[in-house]
Amino acid sequence: MALTAHFTRLPDLASLAPRWQALESRAAASFFLGWTWTGAWLESYAVRPELLAVTDAQGRDIALALFGHALQPRLLGRSATLSLNQSGDPGADRPFIEYNGLLAAKGREGEATRAALQALQNRNDWRTLRLDGIAPDSPLLTIPARRKTRLDRSPVYQVDLAAVRAADYLSLLSANSRAQIRRALKDHGGALPAIAKAAPADIVPWLDEMRSLNTGRHADNAWDDPAFRRFAAALASRDEKVELLRFTDGGGTIGLLLNVLHDGVAMNYQSAFAAPRAPKDKPGLLCHAAAVAHYAERGLALYSLLAGKDRYKQSLATREEALEWWQVDRFSPRLEAEAWLRKLLRRPASA
Repeated sequence: MALTAHFTRLPDLASLAPRWQALESRAAASFFLGWTWTGAWLESYAVRPELLAVTDAQGRDIALALFGHALQPRLLGRSATLSLNQSGDPGADRPFIEYNGLLAAKGREGEATRAALQALQNRNDWRTLRLDGIAPDSPLLTIPARRKTRLDRSPVYQVDLAAVRAADYLSLLSANSRAQIRRALKDHGGALPAIAKAAPADIVPWLDEMRSLNTGRHADNAWDDPAFRRFAAALASRDEKVELLRFTDGGGTIGLLLNVLHDGVAMNYQSAFAAPRAPKDKPGLLCHAAAVAHYAERGLALYSLLAGKDRYKQSLATREEALEWWQVDRFSPRLEAEAWLRKLLRRPASA
């Protein structure tokens, strides 16, 4: 039987949560498509994206997704834009979803995607579709369009924990990375820091500590945003899939990591580190090395540093994959003029 896809206003979260969680139990989806992430985002930012539901003949959910609708700035004016599992407001989308897509029942992803894409094509109120943080081979990219532009491709650096269990972690890294971590170990007494996991009563003070440690270190600091702090607290408080870890030694706090666990993979979502204690101290590398040992001992498969081109992520990794950010444009005279102008000026779409 053919599936039906339709857009509706966002239901109240009390009724959406059980629907989402019921489908999640039948899906093989990323952490970022589960209710832990989705519910925390909706609650913390009070956004109201539309709900896309793909259902079978009995009305049972086969796929769910959220689509924000906004007029987003472009080179020659604003474009009516749909954003997958985002709001379209940069402030509310600060959590930066990764491994994006449809939450779909296992084994029915293909037909659900086709139904969802047809529902998108049937709408005439958008000119641009944003697909952020998707897999390079995402079937969502098969949607017919005038122009499809990859705005970014980011490595996702990871550590193979099975390889760590079979050999010393440092032996898997470059000579420079080994030297930096060993030097940091000397600055901290020669051993990896102790790790404590936040109990419920620790979450607020430890997140406050993360905010304090990050103050003044970034031009655009997410921790300055109260909604982002609510989001981080909601994640850390929600269930066993999220761990807030604090790393210490005799000199005090070295750093904190907010990690999520899903399908045998530990993913570092947020971090905060104390100031170096010596000129060549690397508290961040030390905390991540300790986290690698921690999760390797627990039998997990991978430790992921998530998307990002930071040098430190590459130096810690033993493997990588990639995620991509896409802009899909329908025909529009204004967007055609923009494409011509960008070509003339040799200005990329990401600029």
